[in-house]
Amino acid sequence: MSAIAPKFRFSYFIKSILDNAFWAVTLFALIGIPIMMVLFFYFNLPVMNDKLTTPYLMLTTIADPSRQIPLLKSLIHTDFFRITAFPGFGFAALLAAATIFIERKMLAKLQLRVGPFYCGKIEGILQLAGDGLKLISKEIIIPAKADKPIFWAAPVLFVATAAAFVALIPVAGGGWVVADIDVGLLAVFAIIGFFPIITVLSAWSANSKFPFIGGIRALHQMISFEIPLILSVLGVVILTGSLNLSEIVQSQIHYWWIVFLPIGAIVFFIAMLAELERIPFDLPEAESEIVAGWLTEFSGMMYGLVQLGSYVKLYAFSALFVVLFLGGWNGPMVWPPFPEEIIKNGITMGPITARFPGLPLLDQQMLNDTLWFVIKTMGVIFMVLLPRGVFPRIRIDLLLHIGWYKLIGLCFVNIFIALGLLYAGVLGPGGIL
Repeated sequence: MSAIAPKFRFSYFIKSILDNAFWAVTLFALIGIPIMMVLFFYFNLPVMNDKLTTPYLMLTTIADPSRQIPLLKSLIHTDFFRITAFPGFGFAALLAAATIFIERKMLAKLQLRVGPFYCGKIEGILQLAGDGLKLISKEIIIPAKADKPIFWAAPVLFVATAAAFVALIPVAGGGWVVADIDVGLLAVFAIIGFFPIITVLSAWSANSKFPFIGGIRALHQMISFEIPLILSVLGVVILTGSLNLSEIVQSQIHYWWIVFLPIGAIVFFIAMLAELERIPFDLPEAESEIVAGWLTEFSGMMYGLVQLGSYVKLYAFSALFVVLFLGGWNGPMVWPPFPEEIIKNGITMGPITARFPGLPLLDQQMLNDTLWFVIKTMGVIFMVLLPRGVFPRIRIDLLLHIGWYKLIGLCFVNIFIALGLLYAGVLGPGGIL
C-alpha cells in the first residue's frame, strides 16, 4: 500500500513559524549580541553628540534609529566594508549575479527562446536564487583517483584570485578602491598570471582525460593572449606616465584614451575574451568536444564557486577596460544634489519637523561616479556576452595564430601611435591636449 501524504493544517504551520521565531530570537540574544559586543571593540566607533561612542552604548542604537546614522557612516569608511561590500567582493558578486541573469535572457532573445521564466513572476528573476540553492544542496563528488587537496583548493583559489583582481579596480573618485597602489597595473597582470596556474592544477588534480585536455588548452590559450594583453595597454601607460589606475582614470577627464588608441582597445578586448574563455575562444570548456573541459569533474558548490569566480573575473576585466579606455568613473553630473537647507533644517509640515541627520550618507559626487562606472562596465559586459549568441567556436590553430602573430603586430602599431602622439607634443605630460 502507498503511504498517504499528511494533510496540511494551518495551525501546525503557524506553530512552526512561531517556534522558529522563538529560537531565532533566543540564539540572537544568547550568541549574536555578545559577538556584536566583542566586534565593536575592533571598530573605530563614531562620535555622537560630541562624545566618543563606546561598545557598551551601541546597543542603545536599536531603540534610537537616529543614532544608527553615524554608525553607518563610520562603517562605510572602514577597510572591512570596502573589502567585503563596496567596492570590493560584495559589489562585484552582485554585478556578477546580474550578469548571469542578463546573459540568459539576452541569449534567449537572440535565439528566439523564452529563457528563465517560471522561477519568479518577473521574467524568471528568481532563477538565479533557485540555481544557487540547487548547487548548495547537491552532493559534491570527488573522483576516486583525484589529488584531493589540490582538487578541493582549486575552486577556492580561483574565487580568491578573482577577488584580488577586483580589489585593484577603482570604482569612484576620492579613494573608493580597496588597494590603491602606485603600480596597480603591474599588480593586475601579476594576479592575472595566476589563473592559468590554477586552471592547470585543477585539471591535473582531477586525474581525468577531459579536464586535462581542457587544462592544456586553457594554458596554451591564456599564455598566447597574455602577451598582447600586456602590450595593448603600454600606449596608455606611455601617454599617462603612470601605472596607478586611479591616475589613469583622472587623465581621461576631458577625453577617453579609446579615441586616440582604438587599436589598443580592440586588441585588449579580443585578448580579454580569450582570457575569459568566452566564445569564440571557449576551447578550454568546449562542451561539444570535451564535455566541459577542465570543469568536467566539478560538482555541487565546487562548480558553483568556479562559476562565481568566472563571472567576478568577467566584471573585473570589463571594469579594467573601462578604467583604461573609457574614462572610468568620469561623466557629467546627473545625480541630483541634496538641498543644503533640508540637510540643516529638515522639512516642516505644520507642527511637525522631520530632520535627516544622516543625509547624505554618501557624497553626491561619489554616487555620480559609481553610476557612470556601473553603466560603462555593464555596457562592456554586454559586448562580451554578445558573441556567444552570434559567433561559432574558433579552431585552436587559428586561435594561437591570432594571439602570437596578428595581435602582437597590432600592439606594436598601437605603441608607435602612442609614441608619435607623445613626441609630437599632442598628448602626455606637457601636451597641448
